[in-house]
Amino acid sequence: MPVFTLGIRPPAAGTALVMGLFVVSVGLILLTEEHRARKSCIPSPAKTLLPKLSEAEIAALPYPPDILPGARDVETPYGSIKVFEWGSEDGEKVLLLHGISTPCMALVNLGEELARDGYRVMLFDFFGRGYSDAPTDLPYDIRLHTTQILLVLASSSLRWTGDDAFHLIGYSLGGAIAVPFARFFPRMVRSLVLVASGGLIRHEHVSWQSKVLYSTGIFPEAVLERLVRRRITPKKEAATNEEKMAGEVVGVKTPKRQKNSDASGGDSYDNAVLSTRRPGLTVSAVMGWQLDHQRGFVPAFMSSIRHAPIYDQHEHWEALGSLLAARRRSGGDESTGVKLPGLRPGRILLVLGSTDPVIVREELIHDATSALGEDGFEAISLDCGHEIAMTKGKEVAGLAADFWKETGWFEE
Repeated sequence: MPVFTLGIRPPAAGTALVMGLFVVSVGLILLTEEHRARKSCIPSPAKTLLPKLSEAEIAALPYPPDILPGARDVETPYGSIKVFEWGSEDGEKVLLLHGISTPCMALVNLGEELARDGYRVMLFDFFGRGYSDAPTDLPYDIRLHTTQILLVLASSSLRWTGDDAFHLIGYSLGGAIAVPFARFFPRMVRSLVLVASGGLIRHEHVSWQSKVLYSTGIFPEAVLERLVRRRITPKKEAATNEEKMAGEVVGVKTPKRQKNSDASGGDSYDNAVLSTRRPGLTVSAVMGWQLDHQRGFVPAFMSSIRHAPIYDQHEHWEALGSLLAARRRSGGDESTGVKLPGLRPGRILLVLGSTDPVIVREELIHDATSALGEDGFEAISLDCGHEIAMTKGKEVAGLAADFWKETGWFEE
Protein backbone atom coordinates (compact mmCIF):
# COMPACT_ATOMS: atom_id res chain seq x y z
CA MET A 1 0.00 0.00 0.00
CA PRO A 2 1.15 3.57 -0.40
CA VAL A 3 2.82 5.04 2.66
CA PHE A 4 0.23 6.88 4.70
CA THR A 5 0.18 10.65 4.30
CA LEU A 6 -2.02 13.24 5.89
CA GLY A 7 -4.09 13.94 2.78
CA ILE A 8 -7.23 13.72 4.91
CA ARG A 9 -9.66 15.97 6.67
CA PRO A 10 -10.20 14.70 10.20
CA PRO A 11 -13.51 15.50 11.79
CA ALA A 12 -13.67 18.53 14.05
CA ALA A 13 -13.60 16.29 17.11
CA GLY A 14 -10.28 14.91 15.92
CA THR A 15 -8.56 18.27 15.57
CA ALA A 16 -7.40 17.95 19.15
CA LEU A 17 -5.47 14.80 18.25
CA VAL A 18 -3.62 16.54 15.43
CA MET A 19 -2.85 19.56 17.61
CA GLY A 20 -1.77 17.28 20.40
CA LEU A 21 0.60 15.49 18.06
CA PHE A 22 2.09 18.82 17.05
CA VAL A 23 2.65 19.89 20.65
CA VAL A 24 4.13 16.54 21.61
CA SER A 25 6.36 16.67 18.52
CA VAL A 26 7.84 20.00 19.56
CA GLY A 27 8.26 18.89 23.15
CA LEU A 28 10.07 15.70 22.18
CA ILE A 29 12.17 17.02 19.32
CA LEU A 30 15.37 15.91 21.04
CA LEU A 31 14.16 12.34 20.91
CA THR A 32 14.25 12.59 17.14
CA GLU A 33 18.00 12.98 17.16
CA GLU A 34 18.28 9.96 19.41
CA HIS A 35 16.04 8.02 17.03
CA ARG A 36 18.15 8.98 14.01
CA ALA A 37 21.27 7.81 15.80
CA ARG A 38 19.77 4.39 16.38
CA LYS A 39 21.81 1.44 15.17
CA SER A 40 20.81 -0.26 11.93
CA CYS A 41 19.56 -3.29 13.86
CA ILE A 42 17.76 -3.61 17.19
CA PRO A 43 18.82 -6.80 18.98
CA SER A 44 16.15 -9.27 20.03
CA PRO A 45 15.51 -10.60 23.54
CA ALA A 46 17.84 -13.48 22.66
CA LYS A 47 20.66 -10.98 23.15
CA THR A 48 19.17 -8.46 25.56
CA LEU A 49 17.18 -10.68 27.93
CA LEU A 50 18.21 -14.33 27.88
CA PRO A 51 21.85 -13.79 28.98
CA LYS A 52 20.53 -12.23 32.21
CA LEU A 53 18.27 -15.15 33.14
CA SER A 54 18.85 -18.51 34.77
CA GLU A 55 17.82 -21.73 33.04
CA ALA A 56 14.77 -21.94 35.28
CA GLU A 57 13.76 -18.36 34.47
CA ILE A 58 14.19 -18.99 30.74
CA ALA A 59 12.05 -22.12 30.96
CA ALA A 60 9.30 -20.10 32.66
CA LEU A 61 9.12 -17.41 29.96
CA PRO A 62 5.86 -17.03 28.01
CA TYR A 63 7.94 -17.70 24.89
CA PRO A 64 10.67 -20.21 25.79
CA PRO A 65 13.38 -20.23 23.10
CA ASP A 66 13.25 -24.04 23.02
CA ILE A 67 9.46 -24.26 22.68
CA LEU A 68 9.95 -26.52 19.65
CA PRO A 69 12.63 -28.95 18.50
CA GLY A 70 15.06 -27.94 15.78
CA ALA A 71 15.59 -24.41 17.10
CA ARG A 72 18.39 -22.35 15.61
CA ASP A 73 19.49 -18.73 15.42
CA VAL A 74 20.51 -17.82 11.89
CA GLU A 75 22.97 -14.93 11.61
CA THR A 76 22.41 -12.80 8.50
CA PRO A 77 23.44 -9.34 7.22
CA TYR A 78 20.02 -8.16 8.43
CA GLY A 79 20.36 -9.51 11.95
CA SER A 80 19.68 -12.85 13.60
CA ILE A 81 16.56 -14.89 12.74
CA LYS A 82 14.92 -17.43 15.05
CA VAL A 83 14.02 -20.60 13.12
CA PHE A 84 12.40 -23.89 14.12
CA GLU A 85 12.49 -26.96 11.87
CA TRP A 86 11.27 -30.41 12.85
CA GLY A 87 9.35 -33.45 11.68
CA SER A 88 10.19 -36.31 9.35
CA GLU A 89 13.20 -35.57 7.17
CA ASP A 90 11.57 -37.63 4.44
CA GLY A 91 8.19 -35.93 4.70
CA GLU A 92 6.78 -33.26 2.42
CA LYS A 93 7.92 -29.85 3.57
CA VAL A 94 5.64 -27.09 4.88
CA LEU A 95 6.70 -23.49 5.57
CA LEU A 96 4.49 -21.44 7.92
CA LEU A 97 4.34 -17.62 7.95
CA HIS A 98 2.83 -15.98 11.04
CA GLY A 99 0.81 -12.78 11.54
CA ILE A 100 1.67 -9.12 12.00
CA SER A 101 2.16 -9.19 15.76
CA THR A 102 2.40 -12.65 17.30
CA PRO A 103 5.76 -14.40 16.89
CA CYS A 104 5.89 -17.75 15.17
CA MET A 105 5.04 -19.72 18.30
CA ALA A 106 1.43 -18.66 17.69
CA LEU A 107 1.42 -21.34 14.98
CA VAL A 108 2.86 -24.07 17.19
CA ASN A 109 -0.34 -26.13 17.37
CA LEU A 110 -0.76 -25.95 13.59
CA GLY A 111 2.86 -26.92 13.04
CA GLU A 112 2.81 -29.75 15.57
CA GLU A 113 -0.31 -31.22 14.01
CA LEU A 114 1.34 -31.24 10.58
CA ALA A 115 4.52 -32.78 12.01
CA ARG A 116 2.46 -35.55 13.64
CA ASP A 117 0.99 -36.26 10.21
CA GLY A 118 4.46 -36.85 8.79
CA TYR A 119 5.33 -33.44 7.33
CA ARG A 120 8.61 -31.60 7.73
CA VAL A 121 7.70 -28.21 9.22
CA MET A 122 9.60 -24.93 9.33
CA LEU A 123 8.56 -21.66 10.93
CA PHE A 124 10.44 -18.56 11.99
CA ASP A 125 10.00 -15.18 13.64
CA PHE A 126 9.63 -12.26 11.26
CA PHE A 127 12.13 -9.48 11.84
CA GLY A 128 11.23 -7.51 14.97
CA ARG A 129 9.09 -10.29 16.42
CA GLY A 130 9.93 -12.90 19.03
CA TYR A 131 13.64 -13.75 18.98
CA SER A 132 14.51 -12.21 15.60
CA ASP A 133 16.44 -8.94 15.40
CA ALA A 134 14.84 -5.85 13.86
CA PRO A 135 16.55 -3.99 10.99
CA THR A 136 15.85 -0.27 11.35
CA ASP A 137 17.24 1.13 8.09
CA LEU A 138 14.95 -0.76 5.68
CA PRO A 139 11.20 -0.69 5.01
CA TYR A 140 9.34 -3.85 6.02
CA ASP A 141 8.08 -4.41 2.50
CA ILE A 142 7.82 -7.48 0.29
CA ARG A 143 11.50 -7.17 -0.63
CA LEU A 144 12.66 -7.49 2.97
CA HIS A 145 10.21 -10.28 3.75
CA THR A 146 11.14 -12.20 0.58
CA THR A 147 14.81 -11.90 1.48
CA GLN A 148 14.12 -13.18 4.98
CA ILE A 149 12.23 -16.21 3.66
CA LEU A 150 15.08 -17.10 1.29
CA LEU A 151 17.63 -16.71 4.10
CA VAL A 152 15.59 -19.05 6.28
CA LEU A 153 15.24 -21.65 3.54
CA ALA A 154 18.97 -21.55 2.85
CA SER A 155 19.75 -22.15 6.54
CA SER A 156 18.45 -25.73 6.48
CA SER A 157 20.61 -28.80 6.00
CA LEU A 158 17.79 -30.20 3.85
CA ARG A 159 16.78 -29.00 0.39
CA TRP A 160 14.03 -26.38 0.62
CA THR A 161 14.50 -24.87 -2.84
CA GLY A 162 14.01 -26.04 -6.42
CA ASP A 163 10.85 -27.26 -8.11
CA ASP A 164 7.88 -28.19 -5.88
CA ALA A 165 10.04 -27.69 -2.80
CA PHE A 166 7.44 -26.97 -0.12
CA HIS A 167 3.82 -26.21 0.70
CA LEU A 168 3.34 -22.63 1.91
CA ILE A 169 0.81 -21.62 4.59
CA GLY A 170 0.44 -17.93 5.42
CA TYR A 171 -1.65 -16.48 8.23
CA SER A 172 -2.84 -12.84 8.23
CA LEU A 173 0.27 -10.78 7.34
CA GLY A 174 1.92 -14.09 6.46
CA GLY A 175 -0.75 -14.68 3.83
CA ALA A 176 -0.26 -11.19 2.43
CA ILE A 177 3.44 -11.99 2.05
CA ALA A 178 2.85 -15.50 0.71
CA VAL A 179 0.94 -14.35 -2.39
CA PRO A 180 3.70 -12.19 -3.94
CA PHE A 181 6.29 -14.75 -2.85
CA ALA A 182 4.38 -17.46 -4.74
CA ARG A 183 4.02 -15.09 -7.67
CA PHE A 184 7.78 -14.57 -7.93
CA PHE A 185 8.74 -18.16 -7.06
CA PRO A 186 5.87 -20.23 -8.54
CA ARG A 187 8.04 -23.24 -9.34
CA MET A 188 9.31 -23.45 -5.76
CA VAL A 189 5.96 -23.19 -3.96
CA ARG A 190 4.30 -26.57 -4.23
CA SER A 191 0.92 -25.30 -3.03
CA LEU A 192 -0.52 -22.27 -1.25
CA VAL A 193 -2.90 -22.09 1.72
CA LEU A 194 -3.97 -18.67 3.01
CA VAL A 195 -5.51 -18.38 6.49
CA ALA A 196 -7.39 -15.14 7.31
CA SER A 197 -5.06 -13.56 4.79
CA GLY A 198 -4.28 -9.93 4.23
CA GLY A 199 -3.40 -8.60 0.80
CA LEU A 200 -6.81 -7.56 -0.47
CA ILE A 201 -7.92 -5.48 2.51
CA ARG A 202 -9.69 -2.46 1.07
CA HIS A 203 -7.95 0.81 1.78
CA GLU A 204 -11.31 2.41 2.47
CA HIS A 205 -11.40 0.55 5.78
CA VAL A 206 -8.37 2.42 7.13
CA SER A 207 -9.53 4.97 9.69
CA TRP A 208 -8.23 8.53 9.65
CA GLN A 209 -6.76 7.96 13.12
CA SER A 210 -4.62 5.13 11.71
CA LYS A 211 -3.58 7.34 8.80
CA VAL A 212 -2.29 9.88 11.30
CA LEU A 213 -0.49 7.41 13.56
CA TYR A 214 1.14 5.51 10.70
CA SER A 215 1.99 8.56 8.59
CA THR A 216 5.56 9.48 7.70
CA GLY A 217 7.37 12.77 7.26
CA ILE A 218 4.94 14.86 9.31
CA PHE A 219 5.68 14.04 12.94
CA PRO A 220 8.95 12.79 14.44
CA GLU A 221 9.17 9.02 14.25
CA ALA A 222 10.08 8.72 17.93
CA VAL A 223 6.85 10.52 18.83
CA LEU A 224 4.72 8.26 16.65
CA GLU A 225 6.39 5.17 18.09
CA ARG A 226 5.55 6.29 21.62
CA LEU A 227 1.94 6.95 20.67
CA VAL A 228 1.55 3.62 18.87
CA ARG A 229 3.13 1.74 21.77
CA ARG A 230 0.72 3.41 24.16
CA ARG A 231 -2.20 2.63 21.85
CA ILE A 232 -1.44 -1.08 21.48
CA THR A 233 -0.27 -1.76 25.04
CA PRO A 234 -3.18 -3.23 27.00
CA LYS A 235 -4.39 -1.83 30.27
CA LYS A 236 -3.91 -4.04 33.29
CA GLU A 237 -7.43 -5.41 33.11
CA ALA A 238 -7.30 -6.04 29.37
CA ALA A 239 -5.53 -8.66 27.33
CA THR A 240 -3.56 -8.23 24.13
CA ASN A 241 -4.30 -10.54 21.22
CA GLU A 242 -3.69 -10.94 17.51
CA GLU A 243 -7.17 -9.77 16.59
CA LYS A 244 -6.75 -6.50 18.48
CA MET A 245 -3.31 -5.89 16.98
CA ALA A 246 -4.41 -6.81 13.46
CA GLY A 247 -7.29 -4.41 13.96
CA GLU A 248 -4.71 -1.62 13.73
CA VAL A 249 -4.38 -2.53 10.06
CA VAL A 250 -7.94 -1.45 9.32
CA GLY A 251 -8.64 0.74 12.33
CA VAL A 252 -11.38 -1.58 13.58
CA LYS A 253 -12.45 -1.87 17.17
CA THR A 254 -12.88 -5.51 17.98
CA PRO A 255 -16.05 -6.41 19.88
CA LYS A 256 -15.77 -6.26 23.63
CA ARG A 257 -15.73 -9.85 24.75
CA GLN A 258 -17.02 -11.30 27.92
CA LYS A 259 -14.56 -13.19 30.01
CA ASN A 260 -13.80 -16.67 28.68
CA SER A 261 -15.22 -16.06 25.23
CA ASP A 262 -13.69 -15.42 21.84
CA ALA A 263 -15.12 -13.48 18.92
CA SER A 264 -17.44 -16.32 18.05
CA GLY A 265 -18.60 -16.89 21.62
CA GLY A 266 -16.69 -20.15 21.94
CA ASP A 267 -13.62 -21.08 23.94
CA SER A 268 -11.51 -18.31 25.44
CA TYR A 269 -9.12 -16.80 22.93
CA ASP A 270 -7.01 -14.78 25.33
CA ASN A 271 -6.41 -17.95 27.33
CA ALA A 272 -6.01 -20.15 24.25
CA VAL A 273 -3.20 -22.66 24.75
CA LEU A 274 -0.48 -22.20 22.13
CA SER A 275 1.26 -25.53 22.60
CA THR A 276 0.18 -28.91 23.83
CA ARG A 277 3.74 -29.27 25.09
CA ARG A 278 3.26 -26.41 27.57
CA PRO A 279 -0.41 -25.89 28.48
CA GLY A 280 0.35 -22.74 30.48
CA LEU A 281 1.42 -20.67 27.47
CA THR A 282 -1.33 -18.35 26.21
CA VAL A 283 -1.69 -15.84 23.38
CA SER A 284 -2.05 -12.76 25.57
CA ALA A 285 0.93 -13.73 27.75
CA VAL A 286 3.21 -14.08 24.73
CA MET A 287 2.16 -10.77 23.21
CA GLY A 288 2.50 -8.95 26.52
CA TRP A 289 6.00 -10.39 26.91
CA GLN A 290 6.90 -9.25 23.40
CA LEU A 291 5.74 -5.69 24.06
CA ASP A 292 7.85 -5.61 27.22
CA HIS A 293 11.06 -7.18 25.90
CA GLN A 294 11.25 -6.98 22.08
CA ARG A 295 12.44 -3.40 21.55
CA GLY A 296 12.23 -3.75 17.79
CA PHE A 297 8.60 -4.82 17.77
CA VAL A 298 6.85 -1.44 17.61
CA PRO A 299 9.09 -0.07 14.80
CA ALA A 300 8.67 -3.34 12.87
CA PHE A 301 4.92 -3.34 13.45
CA MET A 302 4.59 0.24 12.22
CA SER A 303 6.76 -0.35 9.17
CA SER A 304 4.77 -3.46 8.27
CA ILE A 305 1.51 -1.50 8.32
CA ARG A 306 3.10 1.17 6.14
CA HIS A 307 4.97 -0.98 3.63
CA ALA A 308 3.94 -4.65 3.69
CA PRO A 309 1.63 -5.92 0.88
CA ILE A 310 -1.49 -5.75 3.04
CA TYR A 311 -3.86 -3.45 1.18
CA ASP A 312 -5.36 -3.58 -2.35
CA GLN A 313 -2.65 -5.85 -3.75
CA HIS A 314 -4.62 -6.69 -6.88
CA GLU A 315 -1.55 -6.73 -9.11
CA HIS A 316 0.12 -9.53 -7.12
CA TRP A 317 -3.10 -11.53 -6.82
CA GLU A 318 -3.96 -11.17 -10.51
CA ALA A 319 -0.44 -12.24 -11.50
CA LEU A 320 -0.83 -15.28 -9.24
CA GLY A 321 -4.19 -15.95 -10.88
CA SER A 322 -2.52 -16.12 -14.29
CA LEU A 323 0.06 -18.59 -12.97
CA LEU A 324 -2.67 -20.76 -11.48
CA ALA A 325 -4.66 -20.69 -14.73
CA ALA A 326 -1.60 -21.84 -16.67
CA ARG A 327 -1.32 -24.85 -14.38
CA ARG A 328 -4.97 -25.76 -14.84
CA ARG A 329 -4.56 -26.11 -18.58
CA SER A 330 -4.27 -29.72 -19.66
CA GLY A 331 -0.97 -29.20 -21.42
CA GLY A 332 0.64 -26.92 -18.87
CA ASP A 333 2.81 -24.38 -20.68
CA GLU A 334 1.04 -23.63 -23.97
CA SER A 335 4.28 -22.86 -25.78
CA THR A 336 6.05 -26.11 -24.87
CA GLY A 337 3.33 -28.46 -23.67
CA VAL A 338 5.46 -29.21 -20.61
CA LYS A 339 3.70 -29.61 -17.28
CA LEU A 340 4.61 -26.67 -15.09
CA PRO A 341 6.08 -27.31 -11.63
CA GLY A 342 4.78 -25.53 -8.57
CA LEU A 343 1.22 -24.50 -7.73
CA ARG A 344 0.20 -27.56 -9.72
CA PRO A 345 -3.32 -27.87 -8.35
CA GLY A 346 -4.01 -24.67 -10.24
CA ARG A 347 -5.86 -23.20 -7.29
CA ILE A 348 -5.22 -22.15 -3.71
CA LEU A 349 -7.08 -22.73 -0.44
CA LEU A 350 -8.55 -19.85 1.56
CA VAL A 351 -9.45 -20.61 5.19
CA LEU A 352 -11.54 -17.84 6.76
CA GLY A 353 -13.11 -17.00 10.10
CA SER A 354 -16.85 -16.44 9.86
CA THR A 355 -16.76 -13.64 12.48
CA ASP A 356 -13.39 -12.11 11.55
CA PRO A 357 -13.66 -8.29 11.86
CA VAL A 358 -10.27 -7.74 10.17
CA ILE A 359 -10.56 -9.93 7.07
CA VAL A 360 -14.16 -9.57 5.92
CA ARG A 361 -15.07 -12.94 4.43
CA GLU A 362 -17.52 -11.69 1.80
CA GLU A 363 -15.15 -8.97 0.59
CA LEU A 364 -12.17 -11.29 0.34
CA ILE A 365 -14.12 -13.92 -1.60
CA HIS A 366 -15.44 -11.25 -3.97
CA ASP A 367 -12.02 -9.70 -4.57
CA ALA A 368 -10.27 -13.08 -4.80
CA THR A 369 -12.78 -14.17 -7.44
CA SER A 370 -12.00 -11.06 -9.45
CA ALA A 371 -8.24 -11.60 -9.18
CA LEU A 372 -7.92 -15.40 -9.32
CA GLY A 373 -11.09 -16.44 -11.12
CA GLU A 374 -13.77 -18.76 -9.77
CA ASP A 375 -11.59 -21.80 -10.48
CA GLY A 376 -8.51 -20.27 -8.89
CA PHE A 377 -9.37 -20.93 -5.27
CA GLU A 378 -11.43 -22.90 -2.78
CA ALA A 379 -12.79 -21.12 0.31
CA ILE A 380 -13.70 -22.75 3.62
CA SER A 381 -15.04 -20.92 6.69
CA LEU A 382 -14.65 -21.90 10.34
CA ASP A 383 -16.72 -20.57 13.23
CA CYS A 384 -14.19 -18.14 14.74
CA GLY A 385 -12.63 -14.71 14.34
CA HIS A 386 -9.20 -13.53 13.25
CA GLU A 387 -7.54 -15.81 15.80
CA ILE A 388 -8.33 -18.80 13.58
CA ALA A 389 -4.77 -20.08 13.09
CA MET A 390 -4.23 -20.26 16.85
CA THR A 391 -7.53 -21.52 18.22
CA LYS A 392 -8.28 -23.77 15.24
CA GLY A 393 -4.78 -25.02 14.48
CA LYS A 394 -5.75 -28.68 14.35
CA GLU A 395 -8.68 -27.98 12.04
CA VAL A 396 -6.58 -25.80 9.73
CA ALA A 397 -3.92 -28.51 9.51
CA GLY A 398 -6.57 -31.05 8.58
CA LEU A 399 -8.06 -28.79 5.90
CA ALA A 400 -4.62 -28.16 4.40
CA ALA A 401 -3.73 -31.86 4.32
CA ASP A 402 -7.08 -32.74 2.75
CA PHE A 403 -6.59 -30.01 0.15
CA TRP A 404 -3.18 -31.37 -0.80
CA LYS A 405 -4.55 -34.88 -1.19
CA GLU A 406 -7.77 -33.92 -3.00
CA THR A 407 -5.92 -31.83 -5.53
CA GLY A 408 -3.94 -34.82 -6.66
CA TRP A 409 -0.53 -34.19 -5.20
CA PHE A 410 0.04 -37.88 -4.85
CA GLU A 411 -0.90 -38.58 -8.47
CA GLU A 412 2.36 -38.05 -10.33
